[in-house]
Amino acid sequence: MSTAVHQAIQQRHSVRAFLDRPVENRIIHRILDRARFAPSGVNTQPWQVSVVTGETKQRLQQAMLDKFHAGERGKMDYSYYPDEWQPPYKQRRVATGKQLYGALQIDRQDKERQLAQWAANYRAFDAPVMLFFWMDDILQTGSYLDYGMFVQNVMLLAVEEGLATCPQGALGEYPNIVRSELGYGDDKILVCGMALGYEDTRHPVNQYRTDREPVENFTQFFE
Repeated sequence: MSTAVHQAIQQRHSVRAFLDRPVENRIIHRILDRARFAPSGVNTQPWQVSVVTGETKQRLQQAMLDKFHAGERGKMDYSYYPDEWQPPYKQRRVATGKQLYGALQIDRQDKERQLAQWAANYRAFDAPVMLFFWMDDILQTGSYLDYGMFVQNVMLLAVEEGLATCPQGALGEYPNIVRSELGYGDDKILVCGMALGYEDTRHPVNQYRTDREPVENFTQFFE
């Protein structure tokens, strides 16, 4: 049996090319108004959201791009990835990169085009909306788990609204810039960002889909 939730889960994918079409604030508000019913430990509701568009988005993304092109590598407020990649995660990471660059016909040796594609992260792939997700720094590991459920709600509800998303750790790589531009204090952790807009369904970068392991590979039943 296929339900609307099932269809939204399967339809959702990370979009990296968007149409030049604005998203109305009322739609974003509706998404967030429904996403807020995500569960959280003792109802902490750790989520705090910045919706960034227009001139603010242009100014913010340029500040991040300036740092990136100056060779100043960003650092998130927390460790998202392992310090050393090991199987099977290393192989999955490599396979995903090959699919991305393959879809864009970027050769492995073409470092210039690879760099340009990575820089697109800091423009949110030219989506009209950047979302930034924050939480107070007094919170601990459990709140990251809660946050994942909230962010998933946002992405699935975006599908329901005919929108596309790309959750982005990269938008959290220059947290001090984002804090400064948006007026947040050092007591806020920037969890991640997200591109939000209308998908360019004809763009080749949106044509591939990453693989998922079958249930048998990650599940054991105990009776």
